[in-house]
Amino acid sequence: MEGFNHSRVSEFVLLGLTDSSELQIFLFVMFSIFYLMTMLGNSLILLTVISTPHLHSPMYFLLSNLSLIDMCLSSFATPKMIMDFFTQHKTIFFEGCISQIFFLHLFTGTEIVLLISMSFDRYIAICKPLHYSGIMSQRVCVGLVVTSWTVGFLHTMSQLAFTLYLPFCGPNVVDSFFCDLPLVIQLACVDIYALGIFMISTSGVIALTSFLLLLTSYIIVLVTIKSHSSKGSSKALSTCMAHFIVVFLFFGPCIFIYVWPFSNFLVDQVLSVFYTIFTPFLNPLIYTLRNKEVKTVMKKKLSNQYFNVGKTTPCYSVQ
Repeated sequence: MEGFNHSRVSEFVLLGLTDSSELQIFLFVMFSIFYLMTMLGNSLILLTVISTPHLHSPMYFLLSNLSLIDMCLSSFATPKMIMDFFTQHKTIFFEGCISQIFFLHLFTGTEIVLLISMSFDRYIAICKPLHYSGIMSQRVCVGLVVTSWTVGFLHTMSQLAFTLYLPFCGPNVVDSFFCDLPLVIQLACVDIYALGIFMISTSGVIALTSFLLLLTSYIIVLVTIKSHSSKGSSKALSTCMAHFIVVFLFFGPCIFIYVWPFSNFLVDQVLSVFYTIFTPFLNPLIYTLRNKEVKTVMKKKLSNQYFNVGKTTPCYSVQ
């Protein structure tokens, strides 16, 4: 808490995305719809996996955790941004700003490791199918999720340990709709350009390295799939393509923002909107539209819920 005592600024001013009242109304409606659909879609995936014994497998266990993280990632800043569209003076307390940085790096760091875990799951399932059940046990799956959250926590604490002890004594205007590390540290009352570049670029290098690792693993998986021409291979290809689309959508903006910090605020804002709002919204669509198994279960559950045909048997039996 000593770091807070060195900070004279009690709040930050968020400039948001636009000053146009007409555009703010449009963005309010659009982002509200996107946010509600994100929460609904990811909640539906989470509940579907939990309530369907047929989907109690490592892949869907990791997928349900991805949906949980996406709901968290979409909620750390989006609700405040939506409410701020009707606020003339958009401010956030210093503690609230630090909290946004904490949760942003916690959820993004966790999602990076979880996406790597999902890639590892698909690699074992396709390249070493005979050993899959032995390697991807329930204990291993839980361990991967716990490791994801642990790495995310350690990553965000490493960023905050640097930020908390900076003196913020003058400028307090953040040119965005939420507090992000590259924007906030520029407001410090000391020259931190070199150290700031190093700290922020570290996040970018981690994201870039993870992306290249994932890209390599999916190339290996796709080469393995290409050597087979069965129905199961077609299903595996569809699943892996869905995974890779999610990886690309998530890592692309992160790499650009953190590998080249302080570059272009307009581009950074667009990309920030993309990975905090659009990516969590697109993930459930990508997985449900490209995954026949999940889509079939959802249709049957919705049919049983809204078009009751008098059946009392579950959608799937445990096999």
